[in-house]
Amino acid sequence: MTTHLRGARLPGLTGLHDVTLAGGSVTAVVPHAPGRAGPGEEVQLDGRFLFPGLWDHHVHFTQWVVTRSRLDLSGARSAADAVALVTRAVADRPGPDPLSGYGFRDGLWPDEPSLAALDAVSGDRSVVLVSGDLHCGWLNSAAMRSVGVPLRASGLLRENEWIAALDRLDRRASPPVEGYRAAAADAAARGVVGVVEFENADNLAEWPGRVAAGVDQLRVEASVWPHRLERAIADGYRTGAAVDPGRDPLGLVAVGRLKVVVDGSLNTRTALCHDPYPGLDPFAPDACGVQSVPPERLRDLLRTARDAGVLPAIHAIGDLANTQVLDAFEELGIAGTVEHAQLVSRADFERFGRLGLTASVQPEHAMDDRDVADRHWAGRTDRAFAFASLHAAGAVLRLGSDAPVSPLDPWPAVAAAVDRSRDGRAAWHPEQRLPREVALAASTRGRLRVGVGDVADLVVLDADPLTVEDAALRDLPVAATLVGGRFTHDGLRA
Repeated sequence: MTTHLRGARLPGLTGLHDVTLAGGSVTAVVPHAPGRAGPGEEVQLDGRFLFPGLWDHHVHFTQWVVTRSRLDLSGARSAADAVALVTRAVADRPGPDPLSGYGFRDGLWPDEPSLAALDAVSGDRSVVLVSGDLHCGWLNSAAMRSVGVPLRASGLLRENEWIAALDRLDRRASPPVEGYRAAAADAAARGVVGVVEFENADNLAEWPGRVAAGVDQLRVEASVWPHRLERAIADGYRTGAAVDPGRDPLGLVAVGRLKVVVDGSLNTRTALCHDPYPGLDPFAPDACGVQSVPPERLRDLLRTARDAGVLPAIHAIGDLANTQVLDAFEELGIAGTVEHAQLVSRADFERFGRLGLTASVQPEHAMDDRDVADRHWAGRTDRAFAFASLHAAGAVLRLGSDAPVSPLDPWPAVAAAVDRSRDGRAAWHPEQRLPREVALAASTRGRLRVGVGDVADLVVLDADPLTVEDAALRDLPVAATLVGGRFTHDGLRA
């Protein structure tokens, strides 16, 4: 079907333009003229702004779906607060069903989580509380027994042990497809045309089924985790290949990258750093964080993936983790993606550009974590969430949310990258702000203007994101979203 978008404003061009879409691509961009544009459907944009559609370059989609029904712990300012929330939830939701919560951040808590505190309010009912950074779980005794881990006084599971436990829990209670459909529709309503899926799951098998069941509002680049890499290679998968042609000419699901998590996170104090965390014994094994995957194992994985045509995306948050990942990329001559790159050694910034690396960053995390960074990375925050330094060094920037760590909405990420501020607070390290066009291009895969031959993944906006006030970026109105020329959100013809 041919669609004519009439009366669009395009960045960098004077006056209104008409944009024709056919076969999933942009086939014409011409100055607006009165009268019919030709055979096909006409949609009047009435001077609205037309941009390439936005991508969220880092999501955990199943976690985002299930988090929407979990007990919200984001307001807990202490372990006692979290226990009080669980106490109320147990009373409000009586019965034997497991209780799951999400969003606690204990990096600044004045007290410590404990197994006894959760047991005292939950009894034999399984309680699993997921940290806001997804790198830690706080479980009661019933939940620990259910996932087969020994009881410990803190009730906390971290990093590899926690990730394995969460995988077992998720496989027992997969959310219904309606939850995925609703989450995808909400993302489309914010201008999202695609996501990079980093869920620890069999993404290449699961996503085509979801698309067939009607979760077809987004493109999905489906990652492969190390324990599934050999099978993916044996099945002939290569990064960029379509997994399901489906109703879209390009296919909505494509093979993504190999995801390797080499360290932890800031809030869990497991990001691997050169310096120990304050308050910890500097000689303790994990005083500087956790090394989830040692350098030699990382190199083995990178070689295997490279030789099979699978590109890498490596989670590295601490400065030592980033150094080790850059060392591996440089030694093997691989240009990959570093996910997060939250704390980078000064000597390493230039390597991002020189090695042709992509820094996939989540600017809203800087707003969430500024206080915990000031405490646990004291004296180093001038190179934390250093988006401007990465850009100046020549790194390719890609923005994302890490949903559910931040909401699956590109506009808060763009706003945080541009303003380094939220909730009326003063800008945090304003020298690391990104120019407006750089932040927007990092969400639209480098494109700011719609052109002939482009895939017709588009967003129609009621205001120009290049010129609105910084404060307006977070809630920028989205009039319509199209994927392959098909409306996935339509506020124009409703």
